[in-house]
Amino acid sequence: MRSAPTGLIQSVSRALRVLELVTAAGHPLPVKAIARRCDLNLSTAYHLTRTLCYEGYLVRRPDGTYTAGPQVAERFHDLVGSLGRPPAAGAVLRHLAAACGHTAYLARFSGDRMVIVEAVEGPGSPWLEDLQVGLEAAAHATALGKSLLATLPRRTRLRVLAEQGMRPFTRRTATEAAEIEGELRGVRPGDVVIEHGEFRDDVACASIAVPADDPVGWWAIGVSTRGLDVPDPLVASLRSASADLVASPAAG
Repeated sequence: MRSAPTGLIQSVSRALRVLELVTAAGHPLPVKAIARRCDLNLSTAYHLTRTLCYEGYLVRRPDGTYTAGPQVAERFHDLVGSLGRPPAAGAVLRHLAAACGHTAYLARFSGDRMVIVEAVEGPGSPWLEDLQVGLEAAAHATALGKSLLATLPRRTRLRVLAEQGMRPFTRRTATEAAEIEGELRGVRPGDVVIEHGEFRDDVACASIAVPADDPVGWWAIGVSTRGLDVPDPLVASLRSASADLVASPAAG
């Protein structure tokens, strides 16, 4: 876990805690519940919720409870736009999903977190609610993440794994950095990386890292499939799609 830097503004941290709580709750919350769950006194909670409502990040309902406001969706839209994508990414992913019948993904690192940039669903893959556009995904448990981790220097890779944590999604998930280092030993950027049931039981994924012409450095294009095997024709389709992505103009 990252240690907190000095000079933090507590009121900003508290407001963000309130916002995270309300948006993640899934149902309206009264201010007393917000104060209790965020470990705030009631007066502070009232001031923060009123400010967040004024700015459009929360909405106060007629019964006095609070829900997420429209500015949350606006910031999500801004986030997705800021991630960028190769010009041909949409077409490449749509062609890949149509050709192989499986869901195709595009991901990259944003800071030290892997984020899904684009996804095109296919009938041969299960719905993976955590692998949706704009969401952070686990680098240590996904083929997308491992292909991107393979592009990093070892010291950077270890720092990223330490900061994101290594949650066990299934009994197959690697939960120690040494396990990831062992898996990636000999894997070069651009090699096919496959994971078998590490992110979801009975789901396998394959991915390839693709270079980008910007400071972030790499994209990852991948596919998922039901079962623990990735068929050879699916890997061949993935290789072809990654080549198309590299060949697209201004791939950054």
